[in-house]
Amino acid sequence: MSDSFAVRAENLVNVYEGTVRALDSITLSVEEGELRAIVGPNGAGKTTLMSILTAQRKPTSGDAWVLGHHVVRESEKVRGTIGYVPQEFSVWNDLTGYENLLIYAKLYGIPGDKRRRIVEEMLEFMELREAAGRQVRTYSGGMIRRLELAIALMVKLRVLFLDEPTIGLDPRARALVWSRVLEYKSEYGATVVFNTHYMDEAEKYSEV
Repeated sequence: MSDSFAVRAENLVNVYEGTVRALDSITLSVEEGELRAIVGPNGAGKTTLMSILTAQRKPTSGDAWVLGHHVVRESEKVRGTIGYVPQEFSVWNDLTGYENLLIYAKLYGIPGDKRRRIVEEMLEFMELREAAGRQVRTYSGGMIRRLELAIALMVKLRVLFLDEPTIGLDPRARALVWSRVLEYKSEYGATVVFNTHYMDEAEKYSEV
């Protein structure tokens, strides 16, 4: 599919165990460079929708595309063009922040002669330089979320999906996370799609 939309979904349905309908004919579109919120209470199917859009789960029916790539038929291409920060923490607690970033830099295929520079840049960008040598188990929730954002943003991908990016964080930590997301979006023209049940976040940051 070729159009101006970074993310598009048509009539997505997802049924669990044959009876539980988590998604019921969801249709949406997000233009390139937009910042859009998916809003709803806990249990509304937001994470299920995002798992489909990030090519981690196949829908029961319907279609979705990211940058023109079909999320089922071209799932590898989709995963290669997006950054994703899940709701549950996804870093190694027994490693340092620096070590986590370095491992992901290798997984992302960042050339060896550029890894340390990029890791240092992301630590600086997310205000984690002073904590870089500490094990992640000693980090606050806000610091862990910033580390996960640093990981997601290392390769400057065009679409960023955030699943409840500030859930459980205090107001200062929430503000810092959003300041970095907005700065990244502004600098690189990225498309950002985020789930939230915080209406104030949706109203403040979403462009819709």
